[in-house]
Amino acid sequence: MNDSTLAPIAPGAKSSGRTIVGVLLIILGLFAIVLPLVAGIAITAFVGWVLLFAGIVHLIYSWHSRSTRGGIWQVLISILYLFVGFYLIFHPARGLVTLTLLLASYFVVEGVIELVLYFRLRSSHRSGWFLWDGIITLLLGILIWAHWPFSSVWVLGTIIGISLLISGFTRLFARPTLASGLI
Repeated sequence: MNDSTLAPIAPGAKSSGRTIVGVLLIILGLFAIVLPLVAGIAITAFVGWVLLFAGIVHLIYSWHSRSTRGGIWQVLISILYLFVGFYLIFHPARGLVTLTLLLASYFVVEGVIELVLYFRLRSSHRSGWFLWDGIITLLLGILIWAHWPFSSVWVLGTIIGISLLISGFTRLFARPTLASGLI
């Protein structure tokens, strides 16, 4: 076996990639936080295109499906994907309002589930994390829902921006041994 195949990668090779990705994520995160409506509409359009392509894939799959019953269900699923995809692409502002309501609903359900999990595990050593997670997530969902549809202007872009910002800083400051598999 050749010794060069076993040689470790130079320390700067992966860290420079992580640095570039981290900086790009930070820039995108700041952009989304500063312009949450633009970011929210861009996210809505992106989700619309993904659903549109998924609908086309389901339609192609149903065309090649050997089972009539399975093929009919695949056609129905593809019609749903195509309808929602077109709706989000051609009505991004309305789609943003819809996605914000779905996000609020998701947070409420997740918060309730986290609280139930806390009560089931409260005798465990670190179960308090589930309590805090459940309370914060539930309150966030209620806050978004209480101000809906007006919260649609800022919620989706801001939350995605914060997530991108945190991911960027994580890529920049994570110890190289922990993030060695990351770009």
